[in-house]
Amino acid sequence: MEWLILTLASLLAGFVDAIVGGGGLILMPALFATFPNAAPATLLGTNKSASVWGTAAATWRYARRVPVRWQALLPAAAVCALGAWLGAWAVTVVPADGLRRALPFILAGVLAYTLARKDMGRHHAPRFAGAAETVAACAVGGVIGFYDGLFGPGTGSFFVFLFVRVLGYDFLHASASAKLLNTTSNVAAVALFAWKGHVWWHYGLAMAVANVAGSLLGTRLAFKHGAGFVRGVFLVVVTVLIAKTAWDAYGTLP
Repeated sequence: MEWLILTLASLLAGFVDAIVGGGGLILMPALFATFPNAAPATLLGTNKSASVWGTAAATWRYARRVPVRWQALLPAAAVCALGAWLGAWAVTVVPADGLRRALPFILAGVLAYTLARKDMGRHHAPRFAGAAETVAACAVGGVIGFYDGLFGPGTGSFFVFLFVRVLGYDFLHASASAKLLNTTSNVAAVALFAWKGHVWWHYGLAMAVANVAGSLLGTRLAFKHGAGFVRGVFLVVVTVLIAKTAWDAYGTLP
């Protein structure tokens, strides 16, 4: 039964993640519910071992259909991987409780800003070019990569929001760019978890196949319906993220 649960959860997670990020909202609860006594690091590592393939497949599909600004994003991807490694190291020495409690309010700010700016992300109008765009993309990659290694929830959504708000991309181009950076942060995380022996490969490989299938379906819908559709999914995912992170931070408090 656990194979069926995890495969279906991974399929749906890949679908959502390919459009705008947030697949971890689906797959991580499924893993924790299926294996309540397992070490959290092992479940995190197994999740990453599947989701990395879905994000890689989405990156490939987006790169074939959406013009990707490689000159800015490849250096940003390298900075993102370094940030993810540093974040993973930091979580071993610095408690993340403060960030956990602040996260719902940060996400609420992202949601409110996006709702208030109704035209934000509907038109692709990059604000920077050349070295300035590379620096801005590297800043986004480094900050969110570090966050992904340190904590993680909402990484894809934060990438999309910052590419729209800071670099002036529309939601479709932002999602394509986010997938590239999210792939590198996932690769860094999987390498670390695998090195520490925290990956169940027999589950991870089956979940990876389902995740890629979901990812291909999600990118197909994103291409068909464009930036407005991706914006709508973004708003839904961020709303669910607010509820989930608020419950995780405050739902069990006395």
